[in-house]
Amino acid sequence: MRALGANVVRVHLQVGKFMDAPDRPNANAMRQFTRLLQLAEDTGLYLDVTGLACYRPADTPAWYDALDEPARWAAQATFWESIAEAGAKSRAVFCYDLMNEAVSPAEKRKPGQWPSGSRFGGFDFLQYIALDPAGRTREEIVLQWIERMTAAIRKHDRDALITVGLLPWSRKWKHLSGFVPEKIATQLDFISVHIYPDKELPEEAMEALRVCAVGKPVVIEETFPLSCSAPQFEKFLLDSRELTSGWIGHYDGQSLAEFDALERAGKLTLPQSIYREWQRLMARLKPEFAPDPSTRRARRLTYFRPNACAKGRTSWPMISFGNSSGMPKFCGSRSRGM
Repeated sequence: MRALGANVVRVHLQVGKFMDAPDRPNANAMRQFTRLLQLAEDTGLYLDVTGLACYRPADTPAWYDALDEPARWAAQATFWESIAEAGAKSRAVFCYDLMNEAVSPAEKRKPGQWPSGSRFGGFDFLQYIALDPAGRTREEIVLQWIERMTAAIRKHDRDALITVGLLPWSRKWKHLSGFVPEKIATQLDFISVHIYPDKELPEEAMEALRVCAVGKPVVIEETFPLSCSAPQFEKFLLDSRELTSGWIGHYDGQSLAEFDALERAGKLTLPQSIYREWQRLMARLKPEFAPDPSTRRARRLTYFRPNACAKGRTSWPMISFGNSSGMPKFCGSRSRGM
């Protein structure tokens, strides 16, 4: 990924791998995470550490989904305390993403119904942060939850940036998740949003991005030409520069040279060809999207907050294109979950 030009990699930490019990992190997983941090430092990459993942239903512990809200939030806080304690020792942490596409409930849900039940390729990427509003608005629940998770992280790491990976606003559903950028901006260091342009609604992606322009830097933490043509996707990326400080897309582990070799052998699949076009676009746009950080323009784009240099950084890097499960003016990559 570094060779491709990325300087940020998004990694997804699974609850089932990192927690043995509500109050007990998995020691082996934490050792592996520490090794990952060192590898990132050695490679010159930064990490978008996305936590509390429960993408594979079969890997989510039964005890975790059996917890009520206070107990589940306590377990989640324990998770983030342990991750931040390790991350605070490393210069490789770009940010902590509290949860991928979290959802606040609009009405009471059944006990244990924390997963969304909406599967994509067998994975459930959405997760509820509460089951019963109990007289609270969706936005109040969100703010309480962010405050609890942030406090857990700040016990050990007072410098790394904190965000939440948001579902996008849409014309049909508006703020489906209950996480409204203008309501949560004061609680986060930057806004992260996941936007996949739709060929049938070519203007909606930019509309969704403008909703996130609420006075904090914006990172498109997930994007990819899943539902649009390559020219439409390139236009969205180019148009998004006026509002965006970084982009993260998808990466499947294969290089351009490997894709080209597969094509020569007549074995390149359609998904692989899409990944290849994404990598080609990344390589072509990177000099414009993520210029040399020594330039004046780059410096204007890289500073996120006054204490962002506390771990010896001269500035935050331009994050490069990339997500691996599936890459931020950064360009970055997203990695498969641990």
